[in-house]
Amino acid sequence: MSELIRFGVSISESLLEAFDRLIVKKGYNNRSEAIRDLIRNQMVEMAWEKEDEEVAGTVTLIYDHHVRGLSDLLLELQHNYHHLILSTMHMHLDHHNCLEVLAVKGMAREVRQVAEKLISVKGVKHGKLTITSTGKNLT
Repeated sequence: MSELIRFGVSISESLLEAFDRLIVKKGYNNRSEAIRDLIRNQMVEMAWEKEDEEVAGTVTLIYDHHVRGLSDLLLELQHNYHHLILSTMHMHLDHHNCLEVLAVKGMAREVRQVAEKLISVKGVKHGKLTITSTGKNLT
């Protein structure tokens, strides 16, 4: 870990009070740790804006496996993008509904593309791409 540097921030009293309530609610030990996480979150967001940046994330899908051909289509898409999909987890929520979580890693453009293709398949009830970092550029 690099050397810690202290710096001052000017902020209104009401905003600081709101921030203090937020960090207590979220379980942070201090303002510094909360501010570091806010900065890291912004860095992750910026990485995803660059199409050629290596990123990681998850794609979460909810779908009815009884929809004709849907499972096969989702599996075919996953095979087409096997170089981006690190792992999958499939759970049966009830007799009809399945939850599938795919861990993905690759260039932001490609990861977003595969997520959009999977989420937009007819029969997928809900889908979400959750973005994060490979951790390489975060300290």
